[in-house]
Amino acid sequence: MPDVAFLDLLGVLVVAALAPVVAAVLPGIRVPAVVLEFVLGVVVGPHALGWLEPDLVVQIVALLGLALLLFLAGLEVDLRAWRGPLMGRVVLGYAASVGIGWLVGLLLHGAGWVGDPLLLGVTLSATSLGLVVAVLKDAQLLDSELGRTTITAASFADLAGIVLLSVLFTADGRGTGSRLVLMVLFAVLIGLVAVTAAVSARQARLSDLVVMLQDTTAEIRVRAAVLLLVAFVVLAEKVGLESILGAFLAGVVVAALDRDATTHPHFRIKLEAVGFGFLVPVFFVTSGMRLDVSGLFDHPSDALRVPVFLLLLLVARGAPALLFRHRLGRDGVVAAGLLLATSLPFIVTATQVGLLTGRLPETTATALVCAGLCSVVLFPGLALSRVPAVEGAHT
Repeated sequence: MPDVAFLDLLGVLVVAALAPVVAAVLPGIRVPAVVLEFVLGVVVGPHALGWLEPDLVVQIVALLGLALLLFLAGLEVDLRAWRGPLMGRVVLGYAASVGIGWLVGLLLHGAGWVGDPLLLGVTLSATSLGLVVAVLKDAQLLDSELGRTTITAASFADLAGIVLLSVLFTADGRGTGSRLVLMVLFAVLIGLVAVTAAVSARQARLSDLVVMLQDTTAEIRVRAAVLLLVAFVVLAEKVGLESILGAFLAGVVVAALDRDATTHPHFRIKLEAVGFGFLVPVFFVTSGMRLDVSGLFDHPSDALRVPVFLLLLLVARGAPALLFRHRLGRDGVVAAGLLLATSLPFIVTATQVGLLTGRLPETTATALVCAGLCSVVLFPGLALSRVPAVEGAHT
């Protein structure tokens, strides 16, 4: 057996197990467990107490966690909702988010905060789809006008953000034109895979076999989903795109093929158990371990970046929610804007790309992630405080 140490992974798993327990027992404070996973990761990491290091084993598991997190986010995308007059406003709102972030990025570029203004615009353009879905589900708002509008806007923003990040900011040295050609090729290949899977699923004999094996130790649906996830990640890397795009689109394809869940009601629950029970928390804790928060306090101006980016996130993602006022009313727009401005996983991913490609200074990357943490802590609760007014206005 190779000489591989699992001690740091054990420590990360201890932190991951403690985080939701601490979040549940905090008196009067509703803090998402993901926030505590980040914070505890910072505390035990090499830039604070130094108890744990993100060694090779931890990094590999964290990378799998990121892939599965994006896959699960892709599962929340309902392409059937991407039609009608709402989509025009969603697309316009997303373009406004990128534009606002880019314009402010131009100003911050002059101050030395940002190396690439457009990267800042893309970084601030996405929403934590998985977290927003969980918040709306817990509040029993998934089927409300607020829930449908917010999820449609958030899912488009996540997909568009990942595509832009993959096409514009990869570190493979290819030009944008070459990457666009690769993107088209990638889309064609994914389409072929989706068509093949859809045709195969309609074969009665194969369908009966899948149903027979899905709840045995074979767990054939889970295995097939993981196979598709890894295949799409490898395919994205082979054509020179970011692996995160492959992971997200794998989830979108599975969601499109998995419309009728009557024969497999526990399929997504099993995937979430694997993801949120093991891999995803490792990614969040490890991301916290990599943050050098102490560096923000070396200079007073560095610490000021956090509230600046938090305000910018609220303006860039929240202001375009005004386009939905005719559907949601005033209180609904406020709630939707706050939910759409809730972002963390994509910010973490985008800042890592920015660091690898030299487009973001480390201090700015840390401040952006801290701003994302603040958005997760503050915005969902503020949004839900508007819900009674929203529901009263639309019942």
